[in-house]
Amino acid sequence: MKYVIPILIVLLLLSSGFVGVSNTVEEQWVNTEDMVETTATTSNGPMDSPWSMYCHDTRHSGQSQYSTADNPGLEKWRFFLSDWMEECPVIDNDGTIYVMGGNRYFYAVYPDGTEKWKFKIDGVIDGSSPAIDEDGTIYVGVWGDYLYAINSNGTEKWKFNANGANIFSSPAIAEDGTVYFGTLWSLGDGGKIHAVNPDGTEKWRYQTGDAITSSPAIGNDGTIYIGSQDHYVYALYPNGTLRWRFKTGDWVSGSPSIGIDGTIYIGSYDDFLYALYPNGTEKWKVGTSYGISGTPVIGNDGTIYVATNKLRAFYPNGTLKWSFDFVNRYAGWSSPAISADGTIYIGVEIGNMAGGEIIAINYNGTERWRKKISDAWVDSSPSIGEDGTVYIGSTFETDRGYIHAFGPVESNSPPEAPSISGTINGAVGEEYWYRFRAVDPDNNPVSYYVDWGDGTSGWVGTRASDEVCYFSHEWTEKGTYNISAKVKDTLGEVSPWGYLEVTMPMNQQTTSSSWWFMRFLQNHPRMFPILRQLLGLN
Repeated sequence: MKYVIPILIVLLLLSSGFVGVSNTVEEQWVNTEDMVETTATTSNGPMDSPWSMYCHDTRHSGQSQYSTADNPGLEKWRFFLSDWMEECPVIDNDGTIYVMGGNRYFYAVYPDGTEKWKFKIDGVIDGSSPAIDEDGTIYVGVWGDYLYAINSNGTEKWKFNANGANIFSSPAIAEDGTVYFGTLWSLGDGGKIHAVNPDGTEKWRYQTGDAITSSPAIGNDGTIYIGSQDHYVYALYPNGTLRWRFKTGDWVSGSPSIGIDGTIYIGSYDDFLYALYPNGTEKWKVGTSYGISGTPVIGNDGTIYVATNKLRAFYPNGTLKWSFDFVNRYAGWSSPAISADGTIYIGVEIGNMAGGEIIAINYNGTERWRKKISDAWVDSSPSIGEDGTVYIGSTFETDRGYIHAFGPVESNSPPEAPSISGTINGAVGEEYWYRFRAVDPDNNPVSYYVDWGDGTSGWVGTRASDEVCYFSHEWTEKGTYNISAKVKDTLGEVSPWGYLEVTMPMNQQTTSSSWWFMRFLQNHPRMFPILRQLLGLN
């Protein structure tokens, strides 16, 4: 799914034509054909919680009120998701973390990393981070036409049909409870900006010239700011009429942020970061050498942080304060999170799809710590809890993901011995996949060390506690072998050994038809999650 959006956008541009480039503001350009107004019946603003929506708040400041000064960068736990994870985890006022799994499930996770509940979604979730209102209702958009409202107990409250449009944009909640979001496109049209009342009825919608991946930011006066692939930044009044639009030199895929003084900051694929006055005129722009797909965030001293191939820090006047080079890494869709002590957290992709990391950077631009958390990519934006725990998602082997929690570990017990299962009689020269599972009493992630009994051994991967995982091996000589495995947790506590004895006396000529079916499964390990789902074993 990582490259689906750019491919679809290119196809759309080829069919609709390319929009010209000029840095201008257009006042009062109003599309009235698509506007519908209703009156909201209830009022629920955003929840006052540690991280209630994408980039923390309606201004997209990315700024937490909680310190991470005591966060050593230890991975406390990781929560297994059965598909990719590219969104921003959000946190309610009880510390519950809400996350999406790409294959149609929405999860609520306790602060200790255990599942609270999961909700089946009628559509694929990709890009849209949730938002929580003051009564605990969670809003999230899907690639299946709908904005969902989910009660805090995991039941459906309502769902709003976006007229055949996929939703990548993360919703934002205004003080009156109105929920704003954008859509990619619908029924051959460009993307729309939608306003939905807290009861799930449509308030209004506004047509733009192309797909919207940007997430709306909301000013103190209620103005809604959002970007579009038609190269424009839009400012809309709360009634859905256009206040102004500003033209950049390319797609505006990322989201805006708003300074305390009302300045709007937004990046474009034309390789510039823009600062706009509240009336829509340009204040300044600076080059970043790469197109910006994430959101600029704002420190408590007014410093603006934006991430591409580097994390750049700009003074409020647009001059460079410092830059931190990611070195063959790129921030992608990940946007920074800033703790109260000034530490900046960001997810990055390692070049050539070699994995992904979370990096903690000090307020002066020096590295604090980093951890590799994926063998595929990290596009999730971090969030920060009340206790200073940092949460971020990752995609692993392109078809599953995790939520990771980084922070201090107060107590620790060693993991239990891992279980091992799989083929015990096989053929020499064939690759076999074995099922491993280990439980850590503190729910820490565990790293596996496997000895295959033939002189081959080593650390083979890190997984969530109690996660079923598969590792493969091929024996080259006939014999009986003892597979042995142990696991190590975050603080280095090691489990007892687990064992499985296997014999490899067979050859390819003596195998049966059922053996060939098992070989198919062993050679296609990603079929295991699919078969488990089909058989109702999940």
